[in-house]
Amino acid sequence: MKVRAWLASCSMATATMDSTLKNPPQSSPKHLASDTSSASDNYSTTDTSSSSLQSNFSLQTFPSLPSLQKFSQDEIQFLSVSHACVSTLKTCEKLPITCLAVHEDLLYAASAHEINVYDRSTLTHLNVFNGQESSTGYVKAVTVNCDGKLFTAHQDCKIRVWRVNEAKRYKLLDTLPTINDRLRRCLLPKNYVNVRRHKKRLWIEHGDAVTGLAVRNGLIYSVSWDKCLKIWRASDLRCLESVKAHEDAVNAVVVSVDGTVYTGSADRKIRVWAKPFNQKRHMLMATLEKHKSAVNALALNEDGSVLFSGACDRSILVWGREDSANYMAVTGALRGHEKAILSLINVSGLLFSGSADRTVRIWRRGHDARYCCLSVMEGHQKPVKSLAAVWEDESNDVVSVFSGSLDGEINVWKVSASKPNSPQY
Repeated sequence: MKVRAWLASCSMATATMDSTLKNPPQSSPKHLASDTSSASDNYSTTDTSSSSLQSNFSLQTFPSLPSLQKFSQDEIQFLSVSHACVSTLKTCEKLPITCLAVHEDLLYAASAHEINVYDRSTLTHLNVFNGQESSTGYVKAVTVNCDGKLFTAHQDCKIRVWRVNEAKRYKLLDTLPTINDRLRRCLLPKNYVNVRRHKKRLWIEHGDAVTGLAVRNGLIYSVSWDKCLKIWRASDLRCLESVKAHEDAVNAVVVSVDGTVYTGSADRKIRVWAKPFNQKRHMLMATLEKHKSAVNALALNEDGSVLFSGACDRSILVWGREDSANYMAVTGALRGHEKAILSLINVSGLLFSGSADRTVRIWRRGHDARYCCLSVMEGHQKPVKSLAAVWEDESNDVVSVFSGSLDGEINVWKVSASKPNSPQY
């Protein structure tokens, strides 16, 4: 089975998840779920100095990699963070939250096959769509294009494209690959690839659950448990490329501002893809191998010069771009979580990590590329599967963070961190 290695390496995380997934809509053990919601206020606040967290680390799973969690006393006294859980959005049947996304003033939360829409300011529930299409399987990823199109990745191997109509309802525009794309390719034998013995499919089709989406520069990037990376043109929704990216299921994809693509897989590798000048297709530029188990999450800083990767080995690795190369080299590890890293997001110089240990940690970079865990946000009863965040107040450095968990709840946090007197990523 293609995800057997991933399941074995993630046993600590999946043991907690499995108890939640007792009644999946399909037979596959890989399903996740969640459902509709209502808001309930649960206000709490914590003000934590980073110095109190310096000793709160887990077992060092990478003794060969240097820890980046060392700050000078001068830096520590200027670094503090306050966070408040201002509300909790609860799904009706307490089904797991599979993914979150923020676009402008809206929050999208996937629960099972449904996508719920909230007003990000008032936290009121505005809409729900795809609710009648349980055959699509669980929603694995949500992202929004600059022209307002919403893309959702599903367990039935398809990507769906949505747009809001005049009645403020979400209308399904198309499903990728589109019918037109299929028709123009189905007659030529060269457009088919072998899936298994005596079975073929078009190369534009994903052969397993689509697990990650990214949108950048008019292109849509999708990854799947079928080990492939596919690239689509957003304007006409045509599939442009398909790459056999890894030897095992691909769990995450991120794209930098310069178009460099990073994919993370259950084969424990991160691969770097780029399209060289005057070339028509993306090529493998580098393979990053330092994790000891499945890579679950990736995040980039604002300018794409730093990559963060989280895995079932409980560590977050930090990769920096070398001056002499166009790819990343590992600079060290961030340790503290007690179980698998499931989600990462970087906003306004703050890195947020969600884990199977039911917590969200806040990290910040200081002098000499050192990092500090500023605080630990607690409150979920099960693993934190997804994170979304947005910079609310530039003058006060306030970030709104949304953490979705397998407990069926979305915690809404307000985070405010002081800035050291040094450039931040």
